[in-house]
Amino acid sequence: MDILKYTLAGIGVVYVAFYLFKPYLDKTQNLQALELKKGLSVQTLPLRLQAYERLVLLVERVNPANLLIRLNGNSLSAAELNIIIVNEVRNEFQHNVTQQIYVSDRAWAVIKRVKEDTLAVVNSAVKALPENANGLDLGRIILNHLGKLEDNPYDIAITLLRKDLEDLF
Repeated sequence: MDILKYTLAGIGVVYVAFYLFKPYLDKTQNLQALELKKGLSVQTLPLRLQAYERLVLLVERVNPANLLIRLNGNSLSAAELNIIIVNEVRNEFQHNVTQQIYVSDRAWAVIKRVKEDTLAVVNSAVKALPENANGLDLGRIILNHLGKLEDNPYDIAITLLRKDLEDLF
Protein backbone atom coordinates (compact mmCIF):
# COMPACT_ATOMS: atom_id res chain seq x y z
CA MET A 1 0.00 0.00 0.00
CA ASP A 2 2.89 2.34 0.81
CA ILE A 3 4.46 1.65 -2.57
CA LEU A 4 1.19 2.56 -4.28
CA LYS A 5 0.94 5.82 -2.29
CA TYR A 6 4.51 6.79 -3.15
CA THR A 7 4.02 5.88 -6.78
CA LEU A 8 0.85 7.93 -7.09
CA ALA A 9 2.48 10.85 -5.27
CA GLY A 10 5.48 10.64 -7.62
CA ILE A 11 3.25 10.56 -10.68
CA GLY A 12 1.34 13.55 -9.30
CA VAL A 13 4.54 15.51 -8.72
CA VAL A 14 5.79 14.75 -12.26
CA TYR A 15 2.37 15.71 -13.67
CA VAL A 16 2.32 19.06 -11.82
CA ALA A 17 5.96 19.80 -12.71
CA PHE A 18 5.28 19.05 -16.37
CA TYR A 19 2.34 21.45 -16.54
CA LEU A 20 4.30 24.13 -14.65
CA PHE A 21 7.21 23.93 -17.08
CA LYS A 22 5.19 23.32 -20.26
CA PRO A 23 4.44 27.05 -20.93
CA TYR A 24 8.12 27.84 -20.48
CA LEU A 25 9.16 25.05 -22.86
CA ASP A 26 6.55 26.12 -25.44
CA LYS A 27 7.70 29.72 -25.23
CA THR A 28 11.31 28.69 -25.70
CA GLN A 29 10.39 26.52 -28.69
CA ASN A 30 8.37 29.37 -30.26
CA LEU A 31 11.26 31.78 -29.79
CA GLN A 32 13.65 29.35 -31.44
CA ALA A 33 11.26 28.89 -34.36
CA LEU A 34 10.92 32.66 -34.70
CA GLU A 35 14.70 33.10 -34.69
CA LEU A 36 15.02 30.42 -37.36
CA LYS A 37 12.40 32.13 -39.53
CA LYS A 38 14.13 35.45 -39.06
CA GLY A 39 17.46 33.96 -40.09
CA LEU A 40 15.92 32.36 -43.16
CA SER A 41 14.16 35.59 -44.05
CA VAL A 42 17.42 37.51 -43.95
CA GLN A 43 18.92 34.99 -46.35
CA THR A 44 15.97 34.64 -48.74
CA LEU A 45 14.83 38.26 -48.92
CA PRO A 46 17.60 39.29 -51.34
CA LEU A 47 16.83 36.24 -53.49
CA ARG A 48 13.13 37.08 -53.54
CA LEU A 49 13.81 40.69 -54.47
CA GLN A 50 16.13 39.55 -57.24
CA ALA A 51 13.45 37.16 -58.51
CA TYR A 52 10.90 39.97 -58.76
CA GLU A 53 13.47 42.12 -60.56
CA ARG A 54 14.13 39.33 -63.05
CA LEU A 55 10.42 38.83 -63.67
CA VAL A 56 9.89 42.53 -64.32
CA LEU A 57 12.79 42.36 -66.74
CA LEU A 58 11.21 39.33 -68.41
CA VAL A 59 7.92 41.22 -68.88
CA GLU A 60 9.78 44.14 -70.42
CA ARG A 61 11.80 41.88 -72.70
CA VAL A 62 8.77 39.95 -74.04
CA ASN A 63 6.74 43.11 -74.53
CA PRO A 64 6.32 43.15 -78.34
CA ALA A 65 7.09 46.87 -78.52
CA ASN A 66 10.52 46.23 -76.98
CA LEU A 67 10.97 42.86 -78.63
CA LEU A 68 10.43 44.17 -82.15
CA ILE A 69 12.91 47.00 -81.62
CA ARG A 70 15.50 44.63 -80.16
CA LEU A 71 15.14 42.02 -82.91
CA ASN A 72 14.97 44.52 -85.79
CA GLY A 73 13.41 42.00 -88.15
CA ASN A 74 12.31 44.41 -90.87
CA SER A 75 14.36 42.61 -93.50
CA LEU A 76 12.98 39.18 -92.56
CA SER A 77 9.79 37.59 -93.77
CA ALA A 78 6.83 37.54 -91.39
CA ALA A 79 7.16 33.78 -90.92
CA GLU A 80 10.86 34.07 -90.06
CA LEU A 81 10.25 36.91 -87.64
CA ASN A 82 7.41 34.94 -86.07
CA ILE A 83 9.74 32.01 -85.41
CA ILE A 84 12.38 34.30 -83.93
CA ILE A 85 9.85 36.06 -81.67
CA VAL A 86 8.35 32.79 -80.47
CA ASN A 87 11.81 31.38 -79.73
CA GLU A 88 12.84 34.58 -77.97
CA VAL A 89 9.76 34.59 -75.73
CA ARG A 90 10.17 30.90 -74.90
CA ASN A 91 13.89 31.33 -74.18
CA GLU A 92 13.24 34.29 -71.89
CA PHE A 93 10.63 32.29 -70.03
CA GLN A 94 12.84 29.21 -69.74
CA HIS A 95 15.75 31.33 -68.58
CA ASN A 96 13.64 32.65 -65.69
CA VAL A 97 11.58 29.57 -64.86
CA THR A 98 13.47 28.95 -61.62
CA GLN A 99 12.36 32.30 -60.24
CA GLN A 100 8.98 30.76 -59.45
CA ILE A 101 10.54 29.31 -56.31
CA TYR A 102 10.96 32.77 -54.81
CA VAL A 103 7.73 34.48 -55.88
CA SER A 104 4.11 33.94 -54.99
CA ASP A 105 1.81 31.72 -57.00
CA ARG A 106 -0.10 34.81 -58.09
CA ALA A 107 3.05 36.46 -59.46
CA TRP A 108 4.07 33.33 -61.32
CA ALA A 109 0.58 33.00 -62.78
CA VAL A 110 0.91 36.56 -64.10
CA ILE A 111 4.20 35.68 -65.78
CA LYS A 112 2.79 32.55 -67.39
CA ARG A 113 -0.19 34.55 -68.63
CA VAL A 114 2.08 37.22 -70.13
CA LYS A 115 4.04 34.55 -71.98
CA GLU A 116 0.93 32.79 -73.28
CA ASP A 117 -0.79 36.04 -74.30
CA THR A 118 2.32 37.29 -76.09
CA LEU A 119 2.61 34.08 -78.07
CA ALA A 120 -1.11 34.19 -78.87
CA VAL A 121 -0.88 37.78 -80.14
CA VAL A 122 2.13 37.02 -82.31
CA ASN A 123 0.67 33.82 -83.73
CA SER A 124 -2.70 35.41 -84.48
CA ALA A 125 -0.96 38.36 -86.15
CA VAL A 126 1.05 36.12 -88.44
CA LYS A 127 -2.08 34.19 -89.41
CA ALA A 128 -3.77 37.46 -90.40
CA LEU A 129 -1.00 38.29 -92.89
CA PRO A 130 -0.57 37.00 -96.43
CA GLU A 131 2.19 34.48 -97.02
CA ASN A 132 4.54 36.96 -98.70
CA ALA A 133 4.37 39.56 -95.89
CA ASN A 134 7.56 40.87 -94.37
CA GLY A 135 8.64 41.42 -90.77
CA LEU A 136 7.66 45.07 -90.88
CA ASP A 137 4.08 44.10 -91.68
CA LEU A 138 4.05 41.62 -88.81
CA GLY A 139 5.39 44.21 -86.39
CA ARG A 140 2.79 46.72 -87.54
CA ILE A 141 -0.07 44.23 -87.02
CA ILE A 142 1.18 43.27 -83.56
CA LEU A 143 1.59 46.88 -82.44
CA ASN A 144 -1.82 47.82 -83.88
CA HIS A 145 -3.41 44.99 -81.92
CA LEU A 146 -1.73 46.12 -78.71
CA GLY A 147 -2.67 49.72 -79.42
CA LYS A 148 -6.34 48.78 -79.64
CA LEU A 149 -6.31 47.31 -76.15
CA GLU A 150 -7.77 49.56 -73.48
CA ASP A 151 -5.04 48.73 -70.97
CA ASN A 152 -1.50 47.63 -71.76
CA PRO A 153 -1.24 44.06 -70.42
CA TYR A 154 2.49 44.43 -69.82
CA ASP A 155 1.98 47.47 -67.62
CA ILE A 156 -0.73 45.60 -65.75
CA ALA A 157 1.61 42.65 -65.22
CA ILE A 158 4.35 44.90 -63.84
CA THR A 159 1.83 46.62 -61.57
CA LEU A 160 0.66 43.25 -60.25
CA LEU A 161 4.25 42.19 -59.63
CA ARG A 162 4.90 45.43 -57.73
CA LYS A 163 1.75 44.94 -55.66
CA ASP A 164 2.76 41.39 -54.88
CA LEU A 165 6.18 42.62 -53.80
CA GLU A 166 4.58 45.28 -51.60
CA ASP A 167 2.50 42.57 -49.96
CA LEU A 168 5.75 40.82 -49.12
CA PHE A 169 6.69 43.72 -46.89
